[in-house]
Amino acid sequence: MSTHETANERIITIREALNEALHEEMERDENTILIGEDVGLPGGIFKITEGLYKKFGTKRVYDSPIAEAGIVGLAVGAAMTGLRPIVEIMFNDFCTLAADQIVNQAAKMRYMTGGQTTMPIVVRTAMGSGRRTAAQHSQSLQAWFCHIPGLKVVLPSTPEDAKGLLKAAIRDDNMVIFMEDKMTYNLKGPVPSGEYVIPLGKARTHRQGDDATIICTSSMLHPTLEAADILAGEGIMVDVIDPRTLSPLDDKPLIESAIKTGHVLVVDVGTRSYGVTGEIAARIMQGAFDYLDEPVRRLGSLDVPSPFAPSLEDLTFPTAEQIVQNVREMRA
Repeated sequence: MSTHETANERIITIREALNEALHEEMERDENTILIGEDVGLPGGIFKITEGLYKKFGTKRVYDSPIAEAGIVGLAVGAAMTGLRPIVEIMFNDFCTLAADQIVNQAAKMRYMTGGQTTMPIVVRTAMGSGRRTAAQHSQSLQAWFCHIPGLKVVLPSTPEDAKGLLKAAIRDDNMVIFMEDKMTYNLKGPVPSGEYVIPLGKARTHRQGDDATIICTSSMLHPTLEAADILAGEGIMVDVIDPRTLSPLDDKPLIESAIKTGHVLVVDVGTRSYGVTGEIAARIMQGAFDYLDEPVRRLGSLDVPSPFAPSLEDLTFPTAEQIVQNVREMRA
């Protein structure tokens, strides 16, 4: 046992946490199946599904052709007949190829049948830039899915959250888009040893302070925590809150923190225009307007296709330095 581990928790990566969740949920319910490209013997492009094919076999793990619309369409039909499909779409960019099945079928079916059928589908997909995979493999499309009634949208940021939220998503009777930032797969953190589930729609506060509020999603938690350490050294103590689930959004703790501190910065890896930061900022402005010392600030990725060149790509997404500078300016 590592010196950083206890009897009740282990230090593992987000990749390992997701893999554990998949193993446990497929063991728990024989109706849970897995569908996707290379999810079988290869274990998935990011090795999240490793070992599942060997353990559960071809009747529950389906290695699919390169046909995203067909994969999700198959999942919709499977869900209507009582199965609980988990779909892996390699990159969230390719969810655009399955948009009709996601938006017009899965998101609507439970409503259109008056609840006579459920849509217990989880679409796991990798998002985010920073891996030098260029414009067609580096987008963060979470705001797209949040705009569609009938979909739940989850963005984990730590190993503990990744496992607990995925287990909750698999057990949910609605379609869940589960978006994993590919840059965090090797990130390590404590994960409880026993069975646990983290309810969808509950924000998590990572740091507490009275001077400013920073609301951050997915991989942006980590530069935010780095920035919080720098700011603490300057005597500026901040609330750091991760919504974890964007739809439904647990906005009550966000508004309460804004009322307490009077200064708010929202950070998301998606492009800033028409994105997640705008929705969160609007809710805070509506719920805490009289308590704010200035308008809510927002940081997001630049409104450009993700460059391939590292020297250009690194300029497109928010950094700890930008977060620190914004908070300094708010407190000046």
